[in-house]
Amino acid sequence: MNPTLKTMVSAAAILGLFSVLGMGLVTWVHDSTAARIEENQRQTLLHSLQNLIPADHYDNDLLADAVQISLSERGLKPVTVYRARKSGKPFAAVFSTVAPDGYSGEIRLLVAVKADGSLAGVRVLEHKETPGLGDLIDESKSRWILGFDGLSLGNPPEKQWKVKRDGGSFDQFTGATVTPRAVVEAVKNILSFFKANQEKVFFEQKQSGDMFF
Repeated sequence: MNPTLKTMVSAAAILGLFSVLGMGLVTWVHDSTAARIEENQRQTLLHSLQNLIPADHYDNDLLADAVQISLSERGLKPVTVYRARKSGKPFAAVFSTVAPDGYSGEIRLLVAVKADGSLAGVRVLEHKETPGLGDLIDESKSRWILGFDGLSLGNPPEKQWKVKRDGGSFDQFTGATVTPRAVVEAVKNILSFFKANQEKVFFEQKQSGDMFF
């Protein structure tokens, strides 16, 4: 083999080796990062769930004891439900749901309903509402969302599950009625579904291997 060809072959071999090593490194970094991101998402969700259902109120794995339930009959997207149990008995169900008609789009919510039908609480996970107006649904911006704690379809009466501008019991925000209206309606829908489907909520069987986070 002449020197020039030998040099070219050697260079190609070295380049090929670096390409293989580079691809291996990229794959390793991707896998490591993906696993870290997944674990961070898991811990963030668990923290949000425990913000609604304190750890001493249940003894099961909330993230493992989860199912997806269809709400198509109500014109809503499927929801993921995390079930909290104490000594095997249902304590609460936390619905990961969406208020589809916020002012600036969908509002992602966690709605925690106790087995007696009362709300353990409601929290906003994600939204795109107007800063200084619609974003008052965020716990970090105001205490409005905390006003759902302890309420139920009977408290206030079901017909009062509207903002005050619509003849209901819930405060709207100055200059922003659409956002709180959307949240109130979404929470009411979950309470209504829970009332009619409590057995399904707590005893629906999950698919093997399903994890929702």
